[in-house]
Amino acid sequence: MNKSNINLKKASDYNIDAPLALLAELSHRCPLQCPYCSNPVQLEKKTGELSTEHWLSVIDQAVDLGMHQIHLSGGEPTVRHDLEDIVKHCTKKGLYTNLITSGVLLNPDRVAKLEKCGLEHVQISFQDTENENADRIGGFKGGHSKKLEVAKWVRDVEIPLTCNCVVHRQNIDNLEDFIKMAIDLDAERVEIAQVQYYGWALKNRAAFIPTPEQLDHATEIVEKARVELKGKLVIDYVIPDYYAKHPKNCMGGWGRRFMNMNPKGDVLPCHAAETISHLKFDNIKERSLKWIWENSEAFNIYRGTDWMPDPCKSCDRKEIDWGGCRCQAMALTGDAKNTDPACQISPLHSEIFQMAAEEARKAPPEFIYRKYNVRFNSPI
Repeated sequence: MNKSNINLKKASDYNIDAPLALLAELSHRCPLQCPYCSNPVQLEKKTGELSTEHWLSVIDQAVDLGMHQIHLSGGEPTVRHDLEDIVKHCTKKGLYTNLITSGVLLNPDRVAKLEKCGLEHVQISFQDTENENADRIGGFKGGHSKKLEVAKWVRDVEIPLTCNCVVHRQNIDNLEDFIKMAIDLDAERVEIAQVQYYGWALKNRAAFIPTPEQLDHATEIVEKARVELKGKLVIDYVIPDYYAKHPKNCMGGWGRRFMNMNPKGDVLPCHAAETISHLKFDNIKERSLKWIWENSEAFNIYRGTDWMPDPCKSCDRKEIDWGGCRCQAMALTGDAKNTDPACQISPLHSEIFQMAAEEARKAPPEFIYRKYNVRFNSPI
């Protein structure tokens, strides 16, 4: 990339506060093989993962930088035998801890240990409400029934629970059951998130994209449930970008509120940023978290609005959605600086919408499951 095109300002030039939270991808290892996984298609192996000592140092630096939350994710974070040590250190340092897990590797004793270490919240992913289809989507036999058990163990030790329900054309007809399941599990929150098409999900887009009619019906169900369950269950709802009129305020704006760290210690503005191949990401083994937040080229290149071309640059929403998703612009246009095609003023918006609708009306292809060393052809 031409260096003259790179914005070399620092975080202080944008009047940006300290980041709110760190998404810590402790490992890419996972017993599930979800074909919509947000992990990069090139997965990090165990030998490349940060050590316990490195993660404890990251926690110290996050607190010094002013962060309030850490989200322990993966892959599957419970594959790490030092998870309790990490949670305990977060608690000691005053960081709010949220575990994002498939749950299938947990047992009652470990859930109780994590609660004693100070774990404050658990999010469990669900692939469907029907055992057979859920296990097919996740590529893990017996997974759904185990998740239901784990959710009960989490509530037995009084850790607040969120059900993460990833919705798409192959389970969207069970949306009402997803909401009922969350109530039955005594969850405080349910996230009804339509698949977002990055990483593995992009490779499987034709298998997951819903029709516009399915999406409209799902939205009606969610809106009705929000009214009926107000005060009983919080319902978060995310629609596919391909059917949006405006791009989402992705990560609160590039490099504005969040940091993401992959298993080997690369620090990213978002979990999908590695799909922008020309960016170089600084590593926590070589630079401090503070230095990266303030000075990293990868964080500063799309901060603010100076980088924007028209029509984004002249749009009255430019400091609302901050240009939308750079990773999606890269995936669908080949250039991360282009207008996010989710935006209705993008010259590609109608084409992308039509492509999604056409794919949704065809028979879904077989999944490309999330595995190491999978070969595939790009769908775009």
